[in-house]
This record gives sequence, structure tokens and C-alpha cells, in this order.
Amino acid sequence: MAISNQNAQKKNDFLPELLQVVRLNMQTYTILLALIGIWAIFFFTTGGTYLAPQNISNLFRQMSVTAFLASGMVLVIVIGGIDLSVGKLAGFVSVVAAYFQATIWFKYLPNQPLLAGALSVLVGLLVGTLFGAIQGYIIAFRGVPSFIVTLGGQWLLTGLILLVTGGKTIPANQPWFSDIAQGYVPIIWGWIFGVVAIGFLFWNMFRSRQSKRKHGFELQNIYIDLLATGFAAVVILIYVYNVNSYKGIQNPVLLLAVTAMTMIYLSNNTRFGRYAYAIGGNKEAARLSGISISGMTFKIFILMGFLSGVGGVVLASYVGYGTTAAGVGYELDAIASCILGGTSTLGGVGTIQGAMIGALIIASLSTGLQMMNVAPAWQYVLKAIVLILAILVDVYFKKKG
Repeated sequence: MAISNQNAQKKNDFLPELLQVVRLNMQTYTILLALIGIWAIFFFTTGGTYLAPQNISNLFRQMSVTAFLASGMVLVIVIGGIDLSVGKLAGFVSVVAAYFQATIWFKYLPNQPLLAGALSVLVGLLVGTLFGAIQGYIIAFRGVPSFIVTLGGQWLLTGLILLVTGGKTIPANQPWFSDIAQGYVPIIWGWIFGVVAIGFLFWNMFRSRQSKRKHGFELQNIYIDLLATGFAAVVILIYVYNVNSYKGIQNPVLLLAVTAMTMIYLSNNTRFGRYAYAIGGNKEAARLSGISISGMTFKIFILMGFLSGVGGVVLASYVGYGTTAAGVGYELDAIASCILGGTSTLGGVGTIQGAMIGALIIASLSTGLQMMNVAPAWQYVLKAIVLILAILVDVYFKKKG
């Protein structure tokens, strides 16, 4: 009888608590509504073409590089840092991968595209991770501000790109390597991966509740968590159905999904994630509680370098070439994605999920404006307006809170 009364009480508290959650997360829901509004506008202005399966497929593929960078940038901003070099680092990795594909492996591993492609990926990831480690060391252990270090890193990488390419375009469209970003997952496997992703969402929800209970945090009504997770599950099913109507889930989107799930778990359910948010919330309190500020900063910039390496490999595969302009503007799109997704520029607040939504908004704007033949100059103007509005919304809700 007591258990029945408790369940009845939880159901009675559901609506008031749901309204409270909506008020507390109004910024997140505003961004979601903005995304829906953007899609609705472009749907009608393009005669429905914008939401056709082929365009949705291309849209998610185009957002993948920015999303890889944004997933790492969240934690960088959360601890109060910034990384202005990620775009050029991804670009440098792309030209290095292209160089090895077209020059080194073509000479020493002829007629072995699988091995050559795998080695190019490995080299790209090592280059990204190493550069992230070098920058992280200077920032964490030498006390140089991240803004200065990564700005210098951006200039350095611009020069290195020109040196590697020699001012020319390097082909990177060899078999297997091209499939990394241009291939598709078989339709049946797309459904399987969709079900696995949904299973992860529910597992992560229950694991997060268990972790909060273990550490003495107050839990919100389980029906609210189930409602939010169920909504995400429906979105995944709609996406899989849509892209399977064309050719299937794109390889880079599948890779992005695995990366996002890993980063979500890392930030929500591990000591690493808790320490990162603790540093961003109050650095001095985190230091006094025994957290190594320099050690965490170093690790986060290594992670950022690794994810830049992933983005660079995908970029080389998607474009099919290593060019002198590789990576231009990606750092700004990554930072904008985080801010649009609710990551606070003051540190301590931000989610991987929000950054993914922010990256999708950036890609949605670019794709829609291109389909409407809007001049590039006005595309930049409209993106700037959207970003500034997002920051104003962030400031408004923080003052209200």
C-alpha cells in the first residue's frame, strides 16, 4: 500500500515538476524551437526540397566535421579555456593524410588501398593528438593563456599547411579512404545502430540517475527523464527512416554518433567529466578539493587535439583533396556551435548534446541559404545575427536565474 501511495504521489508531482524543468531549461528548448523554425522556413521556401531524404543526408554529412570539433570544444570552454587552432589543425591533418595517401603510400604500398588508408588515418590521429599535447603542455604547465597559445598555433598551422601542400592541391580520393566520409552504412545495419543508440540513451539515463543518487544529488521525477529520452529516441528513429529512404546512414555520421555517445558518457558519468565541470564552476574550490587543474587542462587539450585529428581525416575524405584553404573557418563554427548549444563562455556550463544541436543549426543555416542562392556575404551576416541572438538569450536566462 505504501509503494502504491508513493507512485501516486510521483504521478501527481509530474506536471508541476515538468513545468519547473521547462523553466530551468528554457534556453535549451528555445534553441530546439529555433532549429525547428529554421527547418520550417527553409522547407516552405524551397518547396519541400530542404527536408527531402537526400538533402537531410547531405546536411548531416556536412555538419560532421564541425560537430567533431565542437564535441571537444565543449570541455575546453567548460574549464574556462578556448582553442582557436582547431580549424587549422583539422585542415593540417587533412593535408598530411592526403600527402601520405598521394605520395608516401602510393610509392611504398601500391595496390594496397585498405592498408594505406588505415595508416593515413593513424598518422592523422597521431598528428592531431601530438599537436594538442604540445599546446596543452604550454597552457597547463607553463601558464600561458589558451587564447594566446592557440592563436599562435593557428598561425603556425597555416604556415605548415602551405609548406606541406607547396601551394598545390593534393589528391586524397583513393579507394577505401574516400569511403570514410563518402560511404554509407547498409540499411539493415542502419536500423541496428539506431536501436543501439536508443539503448545507449536509456542506459545512460538510468546510469546518470544512479550516479546522482550515489553522490547525494536530488533526482528529478523519473517520468520527466523518460519523456526526454523517449523524445530523443523518436528523433533517432525518424532520422534513420529518412536517410534509409535515400542510401542509408552516412559513415561520418555513424562515426560522429559513436564519438558523441562516448563524449556524453565521459562528461556525465566519469570522474574526468565531473572534474572538468568542477574546474569551470569554481577553479579555486576545485584546487582546494584536490583536483589537479594543470593535469585536467593538459588532458582536455590532448582530447581536443585527437578530435581535431578525427575531424581532419573526415575532412580529407569528404573533400577528396588536401588544399591550402583546408580548415578555414571551422574553429569559429565549432565555437559558435557550443555557444548556440548552451555552453557558457564563462565556463562551468555546457553539454555535448547541446553542441551537436548547435552544429546542426550552423549546418542547417548554411545549407538552406545556399539552396536559396543567398550571396555568401549575407550568409555570414545572418549567421552572425543568429549567434549574437543566442548569446543575448544566454545572458538573459543567466540574469533571470
